[in-house]
Amino acid sequence: MSGTVHFTYEKGQMSVLLFILGLLLLIAGAEILVRGASSLAVAFGMSPLVVGLTVVAFSTSAPELAVSAKAALAGDSGMALGNVVGSNIFNVLFILGVSSLIVPLAVSRQLIRLDVPLMVALSAVLILMSLDGRLSSVDAGLLLVCLVAYVGFSVWQARRQPGRGVPDGAPPQDAALGQGGGTSQHGDAPPPDVALAVPAGWGWGRSATAVVAGLVLLVLGSRWLVESAVAFAGMLGVSELVIGLTIVAAGTSLPEVVTSIVAAVRGERDMAVGNVVGSNIFNLLGVVGLAGLLAPSAIEVPNAVVGFDMLVMGGAALLCLPVFFSDGTISRWEGALLLGFYVLYTAYLILDASGHDSLPMYNRLFLFGILPASVLAVLVPAWRQAVRLREGGDGTV
Repeated sequence: MSGTVHFTYEKGQMSVLLFILGLLLLIAGAEILVRGASSLAVAFGMSPLVVGLTVVAFSTSAPELAVSAKAALAGDSGMALGNVVGSNIFNVLFILGVSSLIVPLAVSRQLIRLDVPLMVALSAVLILMSLDGRLSSVDAGLLLVCLVAYVGFSVWQARRQPGRGVPDGAPPQDAALGQGGGTSQHGDAPPPDVALAVPAGWGWGRSATAVVAGLVLLVLGSRWLVESAVAFAGMLGVSELVIGLTIVAAGTSLPEVVTSIVAAVRGERDMAVGNVVGSNIFNLLGVVGLAGLLAPSAIEVPNAVVGFDMLVMGGAALLCLPVFFSDGTISRWEGALLLGFYVLYTAYLILDASGHDSLPMYNRLFLFGILPASVLAVLVPAWRQAVRLREGGDGTV
């Protein structure tokens, strides 16, 4: 008995140490990655938004790619697909929620016009592909082709419209909608913190090295943090199902968490939002696509995932449209709403996994109370914004 207690105590100590080291590596990696990516934006004449949508977003999605690829090779299709679905839900509801609670996030017009609608459309495509209960290698190949097209279009568009901030002579409404990284809602100049995010004298080589170094620290830190969190959950007696639905999906998204928060604090608000949207797009196209090609056979999709988790993923993506559109920002109350939805989703998973008697009442309260009220709270400001734009003679966003 004493040996068992001693083993558990030592295991707990090691878990605490891994948790602390993982958190420190995540913070350091995110800081280095944001600095390197911001410098790359200047070196290549691209906006921080585009770098956030591509370089940073794809880099911070490396844990999801590693987990899903390994699961697919092992024939664990549930983990391969569930990791992506859970991570996308976590990215939108938790990361954007926490980041905007720290500082309201400016949203670029490109996100509202192109990237968020694309994220919604891809979520719907994945649901449609999964209706037959499987994702074939043909489906996976199509997703990877779409990823190449998306990256190519993003780079081409960035080269056509170089620069970080609002172009000279741009009308005030462009700044109001967050066209440049860190611009305020009223078109004020970027705060001093933005300049600090781009180190002076960094060439593209040093910047690229910083991105790679930051990525390595992020991946290693997220791995240690996930391992320690799973150990904590095991010692507390939490089921493996709940661990997989929450800790694994959230853990592989930890690089996005820290990167978006650091970017928001440093004034790179376009990068903070673009990182989340770009990561979700990469997860849907790159991670699912590669996992589908690596799997020995077609990825089996359980009916429960299609009928609930994928719908939550699509609903979270769809929620971004009115939230981003209203005033071109994600305000603190909207961030609190997003974070609240994630808490409710997690609570449902726990109640469902444990078969709790209060689950039916919980479902009724959410479907007929919380959800309608939240939808109205989001749609009303978006409708008012549309009216203001129409009355101002500009019906575009």
